[in-house]
Amino acid sequence: MNIKQLFFGLLVAISAIGNAQTNTKETLFTINDKPYYTDEFARVYKKNLDLVKDESQKDLNQYLELFVGYKLKVNKAYVLGLQNNSQYQTELKSYRSQLAKNYFNDTKITEDLMQEGYTRLQKEIKASHILILVDENASPEDTLKAYRKIEEISKKALAGANFGDLAAQFSEDPSAKENKGDLGYFTAFRMVYPFECAAYKTSVGKISKIVRTRFGFHLIKVDAVRPNPGEVTVAHILILNPKPEDADQDKAKNTINDIYKKIQQGEKFEDLAKQFSDDKSSSSKGGVLNKFGSGQLSSEEFETVAFALKNPNDISEPVQSQFGWHILKLIQKHPVKTYDEMKSELESKIGKDERSKKIVASLNDKLKKKYTYKKDAKLYASLSKLVTDDFYDSKWTVPATVETFQAPLLLINDKKISGKTFLEYVDKQQKSGLKMKPIAKLVDVAYAKFLEEQLTAYYDENLEKEYPEFANVMEEYRDGLLLFDLMEKEIWERSKTDTLGLKAFYEIHKMDHLWKKRVDVSIISSTQLDVIKKALGLVSKNTSLQDIKAKLNTDKVVNVMTNSGTFEEGNDALPKGMKFENGISPIFKEGEYYFITKVDKVLPEGIKTLEECKGKVVNDYQQYLEQNWVSNLKKEFVVKINQEAFDHVKKQLHP
Repeated sequence: MNIKQLFFGLLVAISAIGNAQTNTKETLFTINDKPYYTDEFARVYKKNLDLVKDESQKDLNQYLELFVGYKLKVNKAYVLGLQNNSQYQTELKSYRSQLAKNYFNDTKITEDLMQEGYTRLQKEIKASHILILVDENASPEDTLKAYRKIEEISKKALAGANFGDLAAQFSEDPSAKENKGDLGYFTAFRMVYPFECAAYKTSVGKISKIVRTRFGFHLIKVDAVRPNPGEVTVAHILILNPKPEDADQDKAKNTINDIYKKIQQGEKFEDLAKQFSDDKSSSSKGGVLNKFGSGQLSSEEFETVAFALKNPNDISEPVQSQFGWHILKLIQKHPVKTYDEMKSELESKIGKDERSKKIVASLNDKLKKKYTYKKDAKLYASLSKLVTDDFYDSKWTVPATVETFQAPLLLINDKKISGKTFLEYVDKQQKSGLKMKPIAKLVDVAYAKFLEEQLTAYYDENLEKEYPEFANVMEEYRDGLLLFDLMEKEIWERSKTDTLGLKAFYEIHKMDHLWKKRVDVSIISSTQLDVIKKALGLVSKNTSLQDIKAKLNTDKVVNVMTNSGTFEEGNDALPKGMKFENGISPIFKEGEYYFITKVDKVLPEGIKTLEECKGKVVNDYQQYLEQNWVSNLKKEFVVKINQEAFDHVKKQLHP
């Protein structure tokens, strides 16, 4: 999640939009005579009521203060001209495009496609294929030629010829020469939709009918089907890969091997993860990670090992990824999510898949019934004659006389689309691969697409008029986006660059930022008393930790582990029984481990320097700046509250 996503998540506390409506609309307050109404205030409040945790924000008087403050900031953004920023306009346009997608959907068709996709996700298919390439816009002659090729191959396959050998010999998939058409295992949404449909409808050991995709004609042989393995929860111990400049490039590998030997000797995985794992986000939890599915991590090596573990508590041998060396422990395997759990994910996948063509076709039918549209047949006939066979070689150009075709070719309700617009559209289609002949037929096909796109564009342009809830959300996001840019300019950047102000703020509040007691310590641990006694003798002679490990460990057995650094009281790396005293401790035991600690320095409780707590101080300084900023805005703008209207809306919200 980036900072802007986080900001809009927090913004809901004062600016979310709901569908609840009030029966009246009065001016609640004005800012420099610009009115803000009770219906918006009530709508926002109702939506947020169950979302905010701060009880003060549920109090209507306090909420009005927040709401007015929010609108003051938005007004300031407009005064500064932030709405003219090109990046702001681009982002607003992008958000509108994303939001509008919800209004271009066909619920029935989408639900059917989601159900179909979910059913298929229960299985993974292992298949091979043979491909004969042909462009989806190829001429009838080229299409027929490709079809006859695949038809001949199909006859041979059905007659018993080896499918892999046929793929190696005839398939136009470049990889077929090496893999004989083998695609491995896949599930729904991994292949283009027509291919997926054919694969899931073909029985194991059988060969599909000829199937057409945008790549060409395929034959598919289904070799096996297995259940989808779902997701897995594992714990891991990570030792990060060495940096290029590190002298000991084998340190990580040697350390992970030592830890693995300790596990084989019976020591607990969780304890070793807490002591030695470099993944600090999981080490305190015994190395446990959030569950994940196939393809969700950025390390194929890690996933392969994770899914290969069969039973809970199974532990892998050390494996290296691009991050470092890991040892994995299986915690739990999870079946494929339920349909309800996957609904949002399925809908997103459908929107990016060829399945979406079904939804588009449905929308086109709906819009043709929804709007009145008419083509000027006489003008269309004239325009059609202007398109020549040069189109097939991408050499056709819009005639120089195009300005004479400004008359409306298409009328959608009250919107006029000129003949010039259509000719310019045809010009762009030269890159789309349209090849059908004669040219008059191609122009008819282009016009059919043009009509559908213009109907869709008209629908999109009028979403705010047709759907009030869409207009509400867009208005709120428009203001929220401006507010983000304003906060970045007035608060966040200032808190980072105003070094003198930040330092002064720190000096006033430095007692809020204290260190616990800290210790500079070396820690030696072993499960064997006789070994830890030997380690104590070596430590007493100022033997280095590296030399202690070299003397007491062997290639096959790890007898001692070491750790060193400066740790704050309560850190998981510190044995709970150790004393914060300079010098070498006596041997003490915790659980299954014997410990020795060598404390070089005890650092007392104290005030953190600004650098040591800068992140927290910057955050507090930002809040301080914002509080003062809102007070100044109230002086800059004239705010007038309509108390009578506020009393009315309070009665509506709390009868």
